[in-house]
Amino acid sequence: MFSVRQMRYFDVLATTLHFRKAAEAARISQPALSAQIAEMETRLGMPLFERTRRNVVLTETGRRLLPKIRNILDEIRALDDFASEKRGILRGELRLGIIPTIAPYLLPVLIPDLRSSYPDLSMELREAVTSKLVEDLRLGELDVLLVALPIDHEGLHTEPLFRDRFLIATSSNDRDILASPLTQESVALERLLLLEEGHCLRDQALAVCGNVKQRQLVNYGATSLATLLQMVSHGMGLTLIPEIAVRTEATRSDVRIASFAAPEPAREIGLVWRKQSARKDDFEALAKAIARCSKELTLSESELGQLAA
Repeated sequence: MFSVRQMRYFDVLATTLHFRKAAEAARISQPALSAQIAEMETRLGMPLFERTRRNVVLTETGRRLLPKIRNILDEIRALDDFASEKRGILRGELRLGIIPTIAPYLLPVLIPDLRSSYPDLSMELREAVTSKLVEDLRLGELDVLLVALPIDHEGLHTEPLFRDRFLIATSSNDRDILASPLTQESVALERLLLLEEGHCLRDQALAVCGNVKQRQLVNYGATSLATLLQMVSHGMGLTLIPEIAVRTEATRSDVRIASFAAPEPAREIGLVWRKQSARKDDFEALAKAIARCSKELTLSESELGQLAA
């Protein structure tokens, strides 16, 4: 009755309840999306959504149809995964979603490793914030995600891989930072610079510093760690930096790195995939490669000492 494409459009609109956002997620124009939904309603003989200038709401028919369509789409994705699995471990296409605070640091190590170990693998990469990646994974636009955990979403499996500890970055001319190792209470948090809203690293930084009272954060949200480090190097504040990013972003003479006292705050990095996926063997092989490559980004105590000097 409905095409697979139409069911996917219905699913994404039912998720976003917003025609423009749904069209962006489905990567088609808004008029094309509206036309496909209207065709579904014509074939069904009743509306699936109530439309007003401000809101889109599922009708009772739409609410009853939604779980049936999602079950069908899950089965289609499982068939696709099964076909991929039969080609062998990490062969063919693999669509990996990755967050911006991991991608620039791990990928230069991971991609050559995968090319050497799995020459028949074709990797498609998509970089975005966690919420967008989770949505794309659930809709079948991605096969697996590399993100900061936890991800609490029904139907998704999470596989912890490695612990990425947080360090403090400040200007080499800044003497407000106490000698390492720092406690979370000794950081001048009124000067803390953060990534913009939507980045999980922002939330993690706030969680690290959440037990400190009466702080006033710098009213600026950067889009990348590189931007934050530029601001830090000019004495505009300080920021939390993940360990995996230090060799790329903070090996400069105008930035100083300080570590926290034990227990050091950290984020947990892991893979996420759909529980129904038949590509578990692929994802487990990918997990081993990522865990192996992450060790190359770990800082020794002597390196930390040089960066803190």
